[in-house]
Amino acid sequence: MNFDVAETSLMNSIYCITVKDKNNKQIVGMGRIIGDGAIYFYIQDIIVHPNYERKGIGKDIMNILVEYLNLNAPDKAFVGLFSSQGKEPFYEKYDFKDYSPNMTGMFTVISKECT
Repeated sequence: MNFDVAETSLMNSIYCITVKDKNNKQIVGMGRIIGDGAIYFYIQDIIVHPNYERKGIGKDIMNILVEYLNLNAPDKAFVGLFSSQGKEPFYEKYDFKDYSPNMTGMFTVISKECT
């Protein structure tokens, strides 16, 4: 991860949510939607601090992101995400499906290191 541009990436998100611990004001979870804002939307960075897992925070984040999409994304919009291995059942509750073998999630990382 190039942390030098992380702030710019977050600022260019379509929609973001953070969850703070009400006692110490620390961020303990986040999620965001990225994409072109018209046809393609991707749910990205659903993260909950390990000390706060299993308290419904991830579910709350997903509920808010899905509600945003239902209210703001146009008809027939494509909404994608990449799931960590073993977390697929969580996203299946929101009607996300693994369409393999017809679709395969793939990615590359741009490297500008000198060789």
